[in-house]
Amino acid sequence: MNRKLRVRQAQTVLPFGVGAVFDIQGESFVATGIGDWPRIRQAVASPRLAARLGVSGFFAAPATLNDRFDRADAPGAPYIRFPAWLFCGSCRRMVRWRIADEKPGEPPSCPSCSPKRRLSPMRFVQICAAGHLGDVDWWFWAHARLDAARRHSCSSREQLRFRVSERATGLEALSVSCVAPGCGARRDLLDILGTHGMRCSGRNPWQRVSEAVDCAKPVQVVQRTAGNLYYPVVHSALSLPEADLPAAGGEELVGRVRDSDYWVPLCKATGTPRAEILREMIKEDTGADDVLLDALLSEETGTGTPAHPTSGVPAASAAGTDLRREEWAALTAAEPPVTRDFSVRGSGLGLDGETTEPWAGLHRRMGRVVLADRLREVRALSGFSRVSPDAAIVPADTSRRLRWLPAVEVLGEGILLTLDPAALTAWERQDAVRSRVAGLRADLDRSFQSDRLQMLTGPALAPRFVLLHTLGHLLVRQLSFESGYTTASLRERVYARPEHDQYGILVYTAAGDAEGTLGGLVQQGEPPRLAETLLRMAEAAAWCSADPLCSEHTGQGFGNLNRAACHACALLPETSCETGNTLLDRALIVGGSGVPGFFEPIVAAARAAAAQE
Repeated sequence: MNRKLRVRQAQTVLPFGVGAVFDIQGESFVATGIGDWPRIRQAVASPRLAARLGVSGFFAAPATLNDRFDRADAPGAPYIRFPAWLFCGSCRRMVRWRIADEKPGEPPSCPSCSPKRRLSPMRFVQICAAGHLGDVDWWFWAHARLDAARRHSCSSREQLRFRVSERATGLEALSVSCVAPGCGARRDLLDILGTHGMRCSGRNPWQRVSEAVDCAKPVQVVQRTAGNLYYPVVHSALSLPEADLPAAGGEELVGRVRDSDYWVPLCKATGTPRAEILREMIKEDTGADDVLLDALLSEETGTGTPAHPTSGVPAASAAGTDLRREEWAALTAAEPPVTRDFSVRGSGLGLDGETTEPWAGLHRRMGRVVLADRLREVRALSGFSRVSPDAAIVPADTSRRLRWLPAVEVLGEGILLTLDPAALTAWERQDAVRSRVAGLRADLDRSFQSDRLQMLTGPALAPRFVLLHTLGHLLVRQLSFESGYTTASLRERVYARPEHDQYGILVYTAAGDAEGTLGGLVQQGEPPRLAETLLRMAEAAAWCSADPLCSEHTGQGFGNLNRAACHACALLPETSCETGNTLLDRALIVGGSGVPGFFEPIVAAARAAAAQE
């Protein structure tokens, strides 16, 4: 049975980037390190982000071809089958699948059944805090309760069966047994989850045995779809006008070099006498110079640093490049330049001269509205962790030789909404507001996520950050009703650093390859639609189906990093939120628990106006 298994290009960074387990059509795979990526790949330009991360550049996996021109052997981001232990749903035989057993276009099938039955992956795997992933040693699990003499007498390590009992429920109904002659070992899976003294393999499934390290971290058995199996570390940046000036013909020239018949031999011969001969041949055929060849070889092999980076990025440390500050300045500029990937224009709510409430109150509290007709965002994956977000980070290149990172670009549109600076400052200075946020700040300081979140909030959590962040979530939820986009296809970008005089929120399309960007989001930002959307958003935020429990909560969510915010009122898909659905408080928007909400007068005026009609 032939089948086509595909991963979209955007998914090779998030959520199925390097190290992630990917389930599709009853099969399970894991994404390998970028050292195994094909040499034919797409360059993604983002000099600002490259300088921020200290890398030479970014590359995207080759895009998936369409059905008409699809080729089974087309190069793409590599995934290998994992877990390697599979079982047959008919005879219950367990099979340890190897790469040599793979047949292109066919799923694994049971060697014992006729007609052939498809094999299914085992649902449990083992991970450790050092970032390693591996199969559970099922033979050891089945024989663990036997004494050493009986265990060593077992004649085979692969005659296992994965059985289901009809007399029990849950994990107790599942068991692994050994059918080797004279053995008969058996153990159920009631206590499979957790630590059991198993040894870590010291590597990930795509790494060779020679790459394994001695790992003393305790092994934890989890389901292969568990939330703590994979925590990606993703960075993003918008393409600004000054960063979008590639040299004419640069991409063409790079393509000719990489397509040269001598390119792969040159990469293999680097540091040998043959390398100079191959270099001259490439230069003669393509017209490239030594500077370009040095840069490409550095990206490809990780040997040395290019003397003249092709991206034109000045040397800058990660701490010295503030991406958000530059983006805020470009988005709010009086006359921003227009380029192919950046086009913004000023707008408004259409409430100038309005004297009736609640429209007049809304006009007083809102600032500029900026519509982004064209935006380009680059997202790069630098690594991942397992067990917990604060565990050891495994780099995307597990061989640690390459100086580039995997990335994708998203082309879309967005709406930048700003608050009135004077009204915002007056609201922030109220004691009740400061006291409310002080409690949230204390929880943040105690959290293991504090270092990561402080990169967004600044050294101190300001009330405006929580206010604007919650406003962004509520706006995304409301826009999903108004514009037709799903909440997962929209994304937020918070600009709320008081020390940089920021007071806005950008909502933009986050999945351009899936739903496209046809102007629907920008159309919702045109007057008077946006004013009506904001009013409906504020009225909807005043009530949650989990109230009064939600509105009166003094700490909910992971690490108590939320206040009045739950799945029924404010939370978004985690791919849409910068902070992982933390630092949210609906009370700062609409009021409650003795806290004055920034939009509370508007909600009260809207209710009063509705009562008079």
